[in-house]
Amino acid sequence: MSDISYLTEEGLMKLREELEYLTSVERPAISRLIADARDKGDLAENAEYHAAKEAQSMLELKIAKLEDVISKSRIIDESRIDLTKVQILNKVKIKNIKDNQIMEYILVSESEANLKAGKIAINSPIAKGLLGKKVGDTVNINVPLGKIKFEIIEISK
Repeated sequence: MSDISYLTEEGLMKLREELEYLTSVERPAISRLIADARDKGDLAENAEYHAAKEAQSMLELKIAKLEDVISKSRIIDESRIDLTKVQILNKVKIKNIKDNQIMEYILVSESEANLKAGKIAINSPIAKGLLGKKVGDTVNINVPLGKIKFEIIEISK
């Protein structure tokens, strides 16, 4: 993860809270599990010990990734968002030309994406196809089902 990640202040705060929880709650809990398993004797055949060490490795990997994302994150000044063309943090209303279905998405960083909340990652196929376009533009976007033609109806905050 070498790219800069643009986040809202709320999104960065959530990542920091998750990191704090992992380091202050999860890490000590796994350390206790390892110590308890170590006290049970022979480590060579101790399944609890090996499972706890595996969990520790996975946790440390997750912590390292979070620290990397946080260190490369930049907060977006929402007051300076341009509404003339599609960009990160815009709410975009689009219409599927074929079936006239209207969808609305907010373009966010990968770590803030939540499809149920209507937030799609800026690096998703739909977001990539919309970036830089203006209201009234039609775009052909490659999605897993093939190409879909959309019209951009509205751009807002």
